[in-house]
Amino acid sequence: MTTHILKLSVGTESVDDLEAWQKLRAEQAPDGLPRHVTRMWPKRADEVLDGGSIYWVIKGLVLARQRILRLDPVEGADGIQRCAMVFEPKLFRTEPAPRRPFQGWRYLKPEDAPRDMPEYREGDDELPPELAEALAEFGLR
Repeated sequence: MTTHILKLSVGTESVDDLEAWQKLRAEQAPDGLPRHVTRMWPKRADEVLDGGSIYWVIKGLVLARQRILRLDPVEGADGIQRCAMVFEPKLFRTEPAPRRPFQGWRYLKPEDAPRDMPEYREGDDELPPELAEALAEFGLR
C-alpha cells in the first residue's frame, strides 16, 4: 500500500524557488537527481517506495509533490548514517492545502493528499500565498 511523505521546504519562497534550488544541488549529485538527506530512515520505507511522493509545504501550504524513486544510505561528515530521499526531477504542483509547521517529516495517506493541479504553463500567474490559502480553505482552488 502506498504512503506519501509530507515535508516542510524551509527557506523556500515558491515552487519555482524549490525547483531552482534542487536543480543546483542535483548537479552536484553523482546521478544528477534531486535528493533530501534526513536523519531518520522511514520505518514504512516499503510503502513509501510503492509509488509514494514527497509533498512539499511552502510558506504554510502544500504546493508541490515529487515521486520518491529510492532511499539511499549516506554517511554524514560526523560519521552518522542518514537517509537520502532521491526524487524524480519533475515537480507537480498541487492544489494548495494549508498545513501548520512541524519538525521533520510526516506520513501522508493517499486519501489525504492534495490533488495535482493542471499542468503549469509558462506565463501562468502564481497566486499570492495568502490568496491561495483562502481559496483552499473554501475548496475553490
